[in-house]
Amino acid sequence: MRVIGVGNAWRRDDAAGLEAARRLRGTLGQGAEVLEREGEPAGLIDTWEDADALWLIDAVSSGSPPGTTCRIDVSAEELPAELFRASTHHLGLAEAVELARALGRLPQRVVFYGIEGASFDVGQGLSPEVEAAVAEVAEAVRAEVEQCTSGS
Repeated sequence: MRVIGVGNAWRRDDAAGLEAARRLRGTLGQGAEVLEREGEPAGLIDTWEDADALWLIDAVSSGSPPGTTCRIDVSAEELPAELFRASTHHLGLAEAVELARALGRLPQRVVFYGIEGASFDVGQGLSPEVEAAVAEVAEAVRAEVEQCTSGS
């Protein structure tokens, strides 16, 4: 099992996934690995390749109010590219996930949590709405991973 927080620490709320991963580190059961990843999302395909279950956490820019969260079971449906309107990557997370699916390199179970950002400007520090949402998402992911590791 793997949890990957994705983001850019130097683009304010884009660091939401990274912060969620930091909050989860050391709180998950044995067999669950927590990683932080910055950079091109296509590089994530190698990172999750040998995982049987995967949780991805990232900031989104869909036009919803800041701090809004979404949970998508990527095992059952596509990750909508519209969530990532402000992406600075050539290949976004949604495209990387769908490329991995097409190549047969997507884990059997994949869950995505998105946190709507308020500011993606250069700088550090999360907006208050995003900070609160990070805490909620980290707890939700922790509960899901715990349920998965307990066999329930």
